[in-house]
Amino acid sequence: MPHAVTIRPVVTRKDRKAFLDVPFDIYRNDPNWVAPLYVERFEHLNPKKNPYFQHADAQLVLAEQNGKPVGRISAQIDRLRLERYNDATGQFGFLEAPDDPAVFQGLFDAASRWLRERGMARVQGPFNFSINDELGLLIDGFDTPPNMMMAHAMPYYRRRVEELGFAKAKDMIAYDYDATVELPRSMRSIYERAVASSEITIRPFDKKHLARDLAIVMSIFNDAWSENWGFMPFTREEIEALGNNLKKLVASEYIAIADWRGEPAAMAVSLPDLNGWIAGLNGRLLPFGWAKLAWRFLARPPASVRLPLMGVRKVYHNTITGSALALSVIDTVRRYHLSRGTKRAELSWILEDNMPMRRIIEAIGGKPYKTYRIYEKTLP
Repeated sequence: MPHAVTIRPVVTRKDRKAFLDVPFDIYRNDPNWVAPLYVERFEHLNPKKNPYFQHADAQLVLAEQNGKPVGRISAQIDRLRLERYNDATGQFGFLEAPDDPAVFQGLFDAASRWLRERGMARVQGPFNFSINDELGLLIDGFDTPPNMMMAHAMPYYRRRVEELGFAKAKDMIAYDYDATVELPRSMRSIYERAVASSEITIRPFDKKHLARDLAIVMSIFNDAWSENWGFMPFTREEIEALGNNLKKLVASEYIAIADWRGEPAAMAVSLPDLNGWIAGLNGRLLPFGWAKLAWRFLARPPASVRLPLMGVRKVYHNTITGSALALSVIDTVRRYHLSRGTKRAELSWILEDNMPMRRIIEAIGGKPYKTYRIYEKTLP
């Protein structure tokens, strides 16, 4: 007989620890799940540490059976998102639960009630917490581990979510890219001619001028992505946090900036797949995790990298110049990582209907290998 489900809010630090522990049971037999680092996840959930909470409110929720936490969810309202879209839409995230419809029902009932009480008429998700964080429910591609800042899920999640009346809002595609394969000559020539004529100049991110180059990257991002579904610009505080992380995490060559006739026009940001380094640490850096992580970081390049940000200013969209700019930054980053021994990359995420970008990625050899879905539902 199924055990009764108790739903309760996360209140204390001990509760937050229980919230973070839930997926360890869900995925204990899944070789492709990678335990996140506790220290990083605690900061992400902490309103005093995560700048998201300067413009948003959230409630974390636990589901328990026999006094043991077995499931979790978040409900959140982003005030800046509401100002931008004026659609009375809240969000859910951090969904983890066993294959038990009562647990799913209890979690979503609690999240929906919290959102309704605050005036929301619709819910979308999953977002952990925002569209600029980990997002989407994995609906295919369960047979490989997730890349950095990408989600994993059990195959039954999709069925349980849809049974509760959620429908597809949008799909995001993750592409696997073999960095050892040169760009087709016809495509490489598109940007090489522009580089040879000095119309395009490409350079790495300059950490000595961190604020300047970070502003350039985010300016291009905010312009290039501004008409994308669900787009939200980074706030100043979020940009500062991103800059601090990039400064610690990546070499300057991980980021390429392309100028068109002297003006910044395109960028690509790559990140090492930290999941490949933290696998096996079980989320902990103590007592020996720090040493293992440092050794892995220093001893070998990442097996894979991820390109989470790539953009070309809107004025160049759907033009040969735009294609040349996009190819120039992607190929510059590709050649750098290949020179260090990294042979694979994930290009993600790409909106399913962003056909200009999908055509470029597929033309250079990218293959779709994971799909992440955002769901939505009108709140009763």
